[in-house]
Amino acid sequence: MAWDLVELLDSKAPLLLDVREPNEFNIVHIKDSLNVPRGILESACDYDYEETEPDLVTARDRDIVVICRSGYRSVLACSVMQLMGYRSVVSLKTGIKGWNDYDQTLFDGNNNELDGDDAWEMLNRLVRKDQKSPT
Repeated sequence: MAWDLVELLDSKAPLLLDVREPNEFNIVHIKDSLNVPRGILESACDYDYEETEPDLVTARDRDIVVICRSGYRSVLACSVMQLMGYRSVVSLKTGIKGWNDYDQTLFDGNNNELDGDDAWEMLNRLVRKDQKSPT
């Protein structure tokens, strides 16, 4: 949960890994988080790929907190990373939305601090009509 991450950040320096798409990350993110979209995670975690993220490859023994919008993609990413040999990787339950709900600071793509209400609006955009279940 968000309060657990606040405590962890106070006591350690975990790697914050945001697995949302770049456009989502640029709208709103947690400061100092690394953006690696879920779709390229496996190749970003290893050397010799165009998507390789050296900071991520060398973090197999480091505490890693995986972040997404609401906690679903991050759970999948954690599972994959554990299979790939990462020893201390956890998902931020409730995601970046929960971080904002806990009144923690978020930033835009230019690293400007966002107002919590503005961030909430950005994170809670309505689902389009064509995306809703045809019940």
